[in-house]
Amino acid sequence: QVQLVESGGGLVQAGGSLRLSCAASGRTFRRYTMAWFRQAPGKQREVVAAINWSGGSTNYADSVKGRFTISRDNAKNAVYLQMNSLKPEDTADYYCAASTGVELSTTREGYHYWGQGTQVTVSS
Repeated sequence: QVQLVESGGGLVQAGGSLRLSCAASGRTFRRYTMAWFRQAPGKQREVVAAINWSGGSTNYADSVKGRFTISRDNAKNAVYLQMNSLKPEDTADYYCAASTGVELSTTREGYHYWGQGTQVTVSS
């Protein structure tokens, strides 16, 4: 089992940057596929980016490709989301998620553990 705690959210102007962090508990962090999801008010939770256990494989939602970068540090039990060129439509609660599966799932059902979320607000 793993516990996840996100941090790094906040208010930023359009065009700015934020770096989200997700700290994970447990000695088996390196075994998990990790992802970031987001949920805007009135919308469904959607995947933003996912990364495999080694960091060697990633995928991104089309809406964030070229602007966001997911990474992980297994020695620190952490996963990150660097968000650049932020847009107002990126405003949402962002969630860290962990999966015991090996594929880079893009659905909520593919992930077994969730953090409590961190809010990102991008002003125009």
